[in-house]
Amino acid sequence: MTLDRAVMLFAGAMVLLSVALTVWVSPYWVWFTVFIGLNLMQSAITGFCPAAILFRKLGVKAGHAFS
Repeated sequence: MTLDRAVMLFAGAMVLLSVALTVWVSPYWVWFTVFIGLNLMQSAITGFCPAAILFRKLGVKAGHAFS
């Protein structure tokens, strides 16, 4: 799995988790969803992605996502 795909998988899982927590635990978990969305937007604009840094340290290799 490439770094890009790992980050997309992680972001998608976090969105689904935050929606589930909002529905079944407390409506205040919607702020977690907002945080994830804002983090995705700032990552697209600045190129800084904390999840990518973490995955790189865990040994996920960067590569072509669709090759």
